[in-house]
Amino acid sequence: MTDSVTPAIFDGHNDVLLKLHRAGGLTASESFVTGRDGAIDLPTAQAGGFGGGFFAVYVPSPVDLDFKFEEMSKPRYDLPLPEPIDWEDAFPVVMAQAAILFDLEKRGALTVCRTAHEIESALADGRIAAIFHIEGAEAIDPDLHTLEVLYQAGLRSIGPVWSRETIFGHGVPFRYPSAPDTGDGLTDHGLRLVKRCNELGIMVDLSHLNEAGFWDVARHSTKPLVATHSNAHAICPHSRNLTDKQLAAIRESDGMVGLNFAVAFLRDDGRMLADVPLAQMLKHLDHLIEHLGEDRVGFGSDYDGAVVPEELTSCAALPQLRQAMTKHGYDDALITKLCHKNWLRVLKKTWGT
Repeated sequence: MTDSVTPAIFDGHNDVLLKLHRAGGLTASESFVTGRDGAIDLPTAQAGGFGGGFFAVYVPSPVDLDFKFEEMSKPRYDLPLPEPIDWEDAFPVVMAQAAILFDLEKRGALTVCRTAHEIESALADGRIAAIFHIEGAEAIDPDLHTLEVLYQAGLRSIGPVWSRETIFGHGVPFRYPSAPDTGDGLTDHGLRLVKRCNELGIMVDLSHLNEAGFWDVARHSTKPLVATHSNAHAICPHSRNLTDKQLAAIRESDGMVGLNFAVAFLRDDGRMLADVPLAQMLKHLDHLIEHLGEDRVGFGSDYDGAVVPEELTSCAALPQLRQAMTKHGYDDALITKLCHKNWLRVLKKTWGT
């Protein structure tokens, strides 16, 4: 790799598995290798220095995207959350998307990593390092049997909710302006999920949880608090973003926040409009670094799952982000921390060495 694509960026969140699932499932895997119409594939990763990250498995709800985009382009909005999804409906979708992830590994497109050392090795070898992550725990049964099996298969990170309600807790709606304090937090099932994830070494992702759920995890988890793709509420007062009080708790736990590229969570006005300068991302980074410290901030792009700034529409454009950080005054050591070292640090603390 040339200097413009180093250091490699290890990323907190992408939805490429959902996109491949919708494009035909296993039959679409080859497009990841050869090139596809999306934000992440093997050629663009190599071009932009995308080192890997959390590959989310997500069960979608029926959504009127035209309505969603129209509403979120307005100065104020409050989108209704979809209905909960039953385990029987969610489980086959999770299996199908996980099968795509392992098919990509079989094709040599990436390496599914279960330890921080495996991530380090993949980055050193120029291979995409992938974490098997579940966004929304609908496919986990109340007895946590599926959690045990999925852990053995390689699951190392899970979000108890993707905004809509699960048996484990409640998430935030897509609402602007709004505090993240929007309702009840974790259920008893959710508290047991957190405990078992701590025991197994599965990271619990706070992104999409509401504030009550956040504090439930903070009270009951023995591991660092991590939000894989969330931004600063002080800059963009969206329900999805983290307040300074939440950031203080993450710092106290020696946790981590990955900066979300989704424009509605970046812009001061909360609108889903793509004309967002890189300076706005740096504004969030400055705030997160101020409140969390240099060792607890990284990236969580939400690539292939969100509208992102026009200058960063695919991971091939990531050199522009590195260049913007350099021009902003970040030194090489800080940029390397933001790009991947901070993720490795917090994963070692969460998973063990």
